Amino acid sequence: MPLLSRPCGQRRAILRALLVAAMFFPVAAWSAEWRWQGVDRIVAVSDVHGAYDALTRTLRNAGVIDAGLAWSGGQTHFVLTGDMLDRGADSRKVMDLMMRLEGEAGEAGGQVHVLLGNHEVMNLTGDLRYVSAAEYEAFASEEAAADRERAFQRYLAARPDAPDPEALKREFDQRAPPGYFGHRRAFSAEGRYGTWLLEKPLLIVINDTAFVHGGLSPMVADLGLDGVNRELKTQVSRYAEQLEAVIDAGLVDATENFFRHGEVLKALLPDPQRPAELQQAIDDVLSLNSGSVHDTASPLWYRGNVGCSALTETDQLKAALSALGAERVVIGHTPTVSRQVLQRLDGGVVEIDTGMLKAAYGGSGNALVIEGDALSVVNESGSGPVAPVPHPRPSALELSAIGASGLEKILAEGDVRSAMKDEAGRTIVQVLQGDSAIAALFTRNPRKNVSPELAAYRLDRLLGLDMVPVTVAREVDGDAGTLQVFVPNLKNETMRSASGDGYQAWCPLPQQWNAMYVFDALAFNELRHPDDMLYSPGNWQLMLTNHAKAFAAKSGRPAWLEEVELTIGDAWVEALSGLNDEVLDAELGDALDKRRLSALKKRRDALLEGK
Repeated sequence: MPLLSRPCGQRRAILRALLVAAMFFPVAAWSAEWRWQGVDRIVAVSDVHGAYDALTRTLRNAGVIDAGLAWSGGQTHFVLTGDMLDRGADSRKVMDLMMRLEGEAGEAGGQVHVLLGNHEVMNLTGDLRYVSAAEYEAFASEEAAADRERAFQRYLAARPDAPDPEALKREFDQRAPPGYFGHRRAFSAEGRYGTWLLEKPLLIVINDTAFVHGGLSPMVADLGLDGVNRELKTQVSRYAEQLEAVIDAGLVDATENFFRHGEVLKALLPDPQRPAELQQAIDDVLSLNSGSVHDTASPLWYRGNVGCSALTETDQLKAALSALGAERVVIGHTPTVSRQVLQRLDGGVVEIDTGMLKAAYGGSGNALVIEGDALSVVNESGSGPVAPVPHPRPSALELSAIGASGLEKILAEGDVRSAMKDEAGRTIVQVLQGDSAIAALFTRNPRKNVSPELAAYRLDRLLGLDMVPVTVAREVDGDAGTLQVFVPNLKNETMRSASGDGYQAWCPLPQQWNAMYVFDALAFNELRHPDDMLYSPGNWQLMLTNHAKAFAAKSGRPAWLEEVELTIGDAWVEALSGLNDEVLDAELGDALDKRRLSALKKRRDALLEGK
């Protein structure tokens, strides 16, 4: 029955149900406010970080602006996926250019889309760790002397026992360089740049492509397009407004960083005379200081689209793209290893942070151009267009620029030199080929025709797990065994858990651990010692080593995994299904004997059956 034909009470009940559903399901993801269709040409850049000259060269070569820096893109939609600010000297010039081009593009039938990145949000909420002295200096002429003096007097009054006022003044000036207060005024909720930025979205969709700064985290699938922009933007604007209130009231020092706001406010004594509005401001800052927009799972900070393997990330990416009605996502935030525009996950992710600020990242400006189904890249030097480059398989972290195939070749063909035993009794050798020198771990095979380390690496490659370091069969001093890339100074799981680190992992640790559990169940790894779980402290990517106790001729799961709940999504099912008997025989036949291969096939079938 049509809604309007139903009795009034039923209509109200149905409308209430629809409103509730809209709160919890991505119905709002189809909002037209942040979605555009029928756009013939899109140009996107990311992570300018004040590199104004590199940006303008890039935009000229992409046909977005002319030699006079005026809009020349016609009906092009230009997207800057965040991080105009911090580190570089000319952040203000970048913002001024974008503000002018917004109007010029609109008059020509095009559009400029500036998205919030984590550094825009940091500047709005008082996290100023990466603001350079030159960025502050750009606001020095607008800094009111009275503002600076008032802030210093408050700073002085809060430290009545300081023995040396002159030293305190030097400390204050270091915390608030020339232009600091002009900068803070401009980025306030009512300031020129604060007002402008607080209107900007975090996420948009043009045609079938989503654009976001960090990545499409599970939060995006939960909130949808409308929810991400409304809810997370509200957190930022509310924080900016209420932070100003507590600073103006003298409750938080204007030079305190974001990470101290909560600590300072928690230390305040209760005051029954405090106005309700001010108490609300205190409560809001305390609550929003740990809001989801600042979380590593926020689409501003999330690195899983780059850091997680296909087995871990594919299903989550598909869920987020489905909620947005998009086919792929273009992201910045994480500088690409090769400083080229990359794509991964079957083209579902395009990475465009190529380290434009050369002084900080050693890269250059690159613009992604999307015309119909074609993707191309134009460099600030004028080279191109070229196609995006496939994302390399993570090999051994610091050596990843060489690539897995390059490492295999060096390990298999290079000269083996200077074997030595380390403190753990392992045999470490140097492998030399041309200008390359690689440290490698040599492991003897336990018996003829059985090489667990080689089998583990090849199984990892077949699955697309990307956790086992590059390993090749190699004879050393007459002993048959394997050479595996050895990276020193990594942290193992024992160290990580003791320190509490890893929360900032590019790929969330629970997702990495689940992949490890499924792999160890498949390989029947009877012992996964914490010392065999290695992490790079930079990105906390998990590497799995020491498979001496794996690939037993047994069914079921190892005892330590019997009670572990394994998450096996569609990507795992597809990968396991691809391990047909012919593939396993061809790829692992020289590393496992027939009994072990047969047991591996049975365990594969059991996992596919959910056992």
